[in-house]
Amino acid sequence: MSIAARPIKLGIVDDHQLYRKGLMSLLEKWGALYEIVLEAMDGETLANLINPSVLPDVIIMDINMPRKDGFESISWLNEHYPKINVLVLSMVGQEESIVRMIKYGVKGYLTKDIDPDVLHEALQTVVQGKFYYTDFLSRKLIHAIQEDDRVTLTERELRFIKLACTEMTYQQIADEMFVSPKTVDGYRKALFEKLKVKSRVGLAMYAVNNGWV
Repeated sequence: MSIAARPIKLGIVDDHQLYRKGLMSLLEKWGALYEIVLEAMDGETLANLINPSVLPDVIIMDINMPRKDGFESISWLNEHYPKINVLVLSMVGQEESIVRMIKYGVKGYLTKDIDPDVLHEALQTVVQGKFYYTDFLSRKLIHAIQEDDRVTLTERELRFIKLACTEMTYQQIADEMFVSPKTVDGYRKALFEKLKVKSRVGLAMYAVNNGWV
């Protein structure tokens, strides 16, 4: 029997009992569409209660939980029940958490203030093994990707940039950094290429715009 021909089996893993019960009541309003087969307060309880003969099609998972948080729980599921789809429903909205969860293989990431219809739509998508995107998630991912693409500097490069933004000559910068003028010239050429600037003035402007000086 296909999933579409029977209720979608759900698991709910959230350490807040009131929220968990409220979510269960909400899901029951959709009638026979959903069947809750698992309720757990954290990942440790999930591991103890999960029944291999009645596995959820989708687990709705929180992140912050006392014993085995969302990351640990999904890691455990990936090892023991990799075919279970996971939909994160959390108050945590940081880019790092979202990207990390996606790397763990979750099929969607929602915040707890979403409209109930969005949850319903997400569940219908995730149960098919597809990824559910929201505008919120897209914005967060784009921002995270942009952050990952930002230039990273070594301490010595940053030190050189700060000195280059003063009136010191390159020879004076070399003396201040206790390196040879040739080494300073190497820093200059490498940073010009890395930051796509063509002059010391351009380097200074880039540094100011990025809050390095």
